[in-house]
Amino acid sequence: MRARSASRGRRSPGAAAVLATGVTGAVVTWIGYRGTERILGERWRRENFQGVQVTLAEGTALSLGACVGAACAPGVPGRARLAGVLAAGSAAVLGAYDDAVGGRGARGFRGHLKALREGRLTSGTVKLFGIAAGSLGAAALVSTRPRDVAVNTILIAGSANLVNLLDLRPGRAAKAALLMGAPTLPGEGAAFSAAALGPVLAVLPADLHEDGMLGDGGANTIGALLGLSYAVGGTSRTRAVSAASLVVLTVASEAVSFSRVIDAVPPLRWLDRLGRGAEAGPETDARRP
Repeated sequence: MRARSASRGRRSPGAAAVLATGVTGAVVTWIGYRGTERILGERWRRENFQGVQVTLAEGTALSLGACVGAACAPGVPGRARLAGVLAAGSAAVLGAYDDAVGGRGARGFRGHLKALREGRLTSGTVKLFGIAAGSLGAAALVSTRPRDVAVNTILIAGSANLVNLLDLRPGRAAKAALLMGAPTLPGEGAAFSAAALGPVLAVLPADLHEDGMLGDGGANTIGALLGLSYAVGGTSRTRAVSAASLVVLTVASEAVSFSRVIDAVPPLRWLDRLGRGAEAGPETDARRP
């Protein structure tokens, strides 16, 4: 067997179980989208990068579908299932909190930590530490050694942050999630990827057409589950490389606009705009965690 990650509950779910998890999450998301949009209405709308009013019900419904998918995933041991609910649930709640009360003041880790040093507690800071705590708890449930807990915490929290960093254009975060999650579907963390990707596919058309957006709640939830998938199914080497990559990307995001990088690389620009309407918009990262 390949190098182990020293994680608990390492048993690959079958293809049928993975498919059932993804379909469950997608159906709950699709139904929840309609219901949430009707209930929250105009209160849960925000401007996207083009100034278009779009609903955050998409992200709320996706978070619900992902949590239900992780909770009901067949063939997943109890501790791992609990880790999925903890990782997705904490990311969903704290992301939604930031969506609800967050402003346009402090941005990025540096901005939020600077505000904290000045005695101001921003919603982004609450989300930052809250998701870190949830990720630590989830990592502890699927790990056996302190070193693995540390690496897996970075994977879960770092992935939650990375997907959120990419949620700046219609469909961008969803496409990135599909690329991140696809390699894990045959592995031991496949159920968690399916719990994320099923809901992603359910909302992708609405996201591309600017009917709705993931928001912090939806984007953080997707990323947390994908990070947990890597934590459960990755080898020690792949987990270490992935965690290091996430740290590098997080640090780079403080100084580099991902939108400008994507726009400057033709293959990335083509993929990024695939399925979207004609637009360009200022290539700046207007929203940060």
